[in-house]
Amino acid sequence: MSVGAHGSTAVLVTGGSGFVGSHLVRRLLERGYEVHTTVRSSADAAKARPLREMQEAFPGRLSLFEADLLTEGSFDAAMSGCRVVFHVASPFLMPERIKDGRRDMVDPALLGTRNVLASIERSPTVERLVFTSTVGAIFGDYADVLHMTDAVLSERYFNTTSTVENNPYHYAKTVAERAAWQAEAAQDRWRMVSVNPGLILGPSLTPTSRSGSLFLLEELFKGYFFYGAPDFSFTTADVREVAEAHVAAAENPDAKGRYIVADRTMTSFHEMSRIIRTRYPRDLRLPRTALPHWPVRILGPAFGLTQDYIRKHLGIRFRVDNSRSVTELGITYRPIEQTLLDHYEAWRNQRGAK
Repeated sequence: MSVGAHGSTAVLVTGGSGFVGSHLVRRLLERGYEVHTTVRSSADAAKARPLREMQEAFPGRLSLFEADLLTEGSFDAAMSGCRVVFHVASPFLMPERIKDGRRDMVDPALLGTRNVLASIERSPTVERLVFTSTVGAIFGDYADVLHMTDAVLSERYFNTTSTVENNPYHYAKTVAERAAWQAEAAQDRWRMVSVNPGLILGPSLTPTSRSGSLFLLEELFKGYFFYGAPDFSFTTADVREVAEAHVAAAENPDAKGRYIVADRTMTSFHEMSRIIRTRYPRDLRLPRTALPHWPVRILGPAFGLTQDYIRKHLGIRFRVDNSRSVTELGITYRPIEQTLLDHYEAWRNQRGAK
């Protein structure tokens, strides 16, 4: 669907004030779309400010709607007249902030997705759903990937090991994505494409990110590991590539199925620290050495890491097959160095650090 073809037809982005949502809204506006987006509360001025600024920069092209994932029918008004729905909104909490996995994670993700799907059923103009999932809907623990063909992460697999108790975030995203695929299979008016990014890093457009995405590396930045970096690695994705993949998934009529959006190689805490120190050599909080495994095994539980988690993640690295995103969505991955430095600078700016 090219810009010329959609005329004034609108598209909807749920969760437009979030880390990914705000980048996606801006990208769509830059490409000439009329954009509807939902926020939980328009009274939250700080959260809505980037969207208000986009409204000024693109007059008459961005409309804000209030909607709550857990309120039935709350997306109907925002979806009216839209041809594409980008369902980005989803709860994301750091593991230590999850008190009750079902209440805090699974219900909002699953009920929120079901409410969006119900609105799509009531909105005859919708032709495509672009669903924001995660690589966590493909695997639960890193050890799972070692059982995949050639120990390479690929879209063919679904996470079967996470539960409400063990890794509720991955479990919530898995059940939500499965529910969306089931809804798509039950009808033939609209098609779905799923975007499954790794850990999303990069510059933030939103001044107050409560989601945790920008603070996922905060322990590293704050100096928790200054004595040495534990051997944990991450599949990473730049937020700008993630936004680009969503747009391409909507515009390419042949896009179908799931697309991993992540770098082909994982990046460890130690490598992240080394990259940041190239620009901030005097930041003494960043570790200069990698920790051997044994102190992590002994001390991990004191930091909230179970022995089971350590066994299934420590020292494990795997390759990522991102070829579908490259060949079918046209994604060009920027170097992890650029993503990470932009992410670190956004984090420093949010904390007022100079």
